[in-house]
Amino acid sequence: MAEKENWAFPKSVQPEPEDLGFDLDTALNSVVQVRSEIPEDAFTASILGTERLGNGVVIGNDGLILTIGYLVTEAQSIWLTTNSGAVVAGYPMAYDQATGFGLVQPLGHLDAPSLPRGSAANSMPGDDVVVMGHGGREHALRAKIVAKREFAGYWEYVLDEALYTAPAHPQWGGAAIVNVEGRLLGIGSLLVQEVLDGQQIQGNMAVPIDVLEPILESMQRTGRSGTPARPWLGMYTTEVSGQLVVAGLADGGPAESAGIKVRDMVIAVDGERPATLAELFRAVWSRGPVGTEVTITVARGAQRLQFRVRGADRNDYLKKPQLH
Repeated sequence: MAEKENWAFPKSVQPEPEDLGFDLDTALNSVVQVRSEIPEDAFTASILGTERLGNGVVIGNDGLILTIGYLVTEAQSIWLTTNSGAVVAGYPMAYDQATGFGLVQPLGHLDAPSLPRGSAANSMPGDDVVVMGHGGREHALRAKIVAKREFAGYWEYVLDEALYTAPAHPQWGGAAIVNVEGRLLGIGSLLVQEVLDGQQIQGNMAVPIDVLEPILESMQRTGRSGTPARPWLGMYTTEVSGQLVVAGLADGGPAESAGIKVRDMVIAVDGERPATLAELFRAVWSRGPVGTEVTITVARGAQRLQFRVRGADRNDYLKKPQLH
């Protein structure tokens, strides 16, 4: 039996079954704990760690689990724990960098129901949701959708429209965002700062379930989305006072190899001046497929420098799962 986690939400913020149009306990049992071990020499080990813990949601009658990809990227072993305490090994079936979704296939019978999928496109700010982590009602939180808007992450990631919920769930990674009809709207990805009723509070960003539907069949069949990989520079950029600043570089990645350095200020991509992270990444992606060279213009102190950077397939840098 797995050890029960020793924390709980106050009853005042837990969902009440009578307020919902579905069987709450059945839905809660669809959420499992995902525990991953990653080799120390894995590409993502220094950033994401070698032991990762979060949640996953059963979405298939065969036990197929949807989670957030960073929990299972480069995993050499995965263990899934149900609310009943059963523990089953899992295989990292797929990871899609564009959406951030990961799929895990249980390697044994997983006695957990599947959660029906809905559509975040039909949801609106102000709608009530339940954010569900593994562990039953004590780890479920009543929340609201507070925004639907673009999200850009420094790791060369853009969602055209992400879901933002508040208050924040403390175990957001892979958590299920469920509407009052009991349908899955999204998967928890990040802790973020949100403004609600004029007050700044902590919330969660979730990847909407809608972006899974076009790629699910290919992910199950091939382990990838079926869409062309986006050129990746390995250039971790942040917005600082309206400027795009290189905050980190992937070891051996295209940007580092080309000569770009931490603290360089990004000015242009092939002469195009991006104002935001999303504009920067889209400018790179729009130039062509993996292997396309782009000219990155940076300011380094008083110098203005140009570097030719050849976009790579990020997947080529990751350890591939092995089925033992």
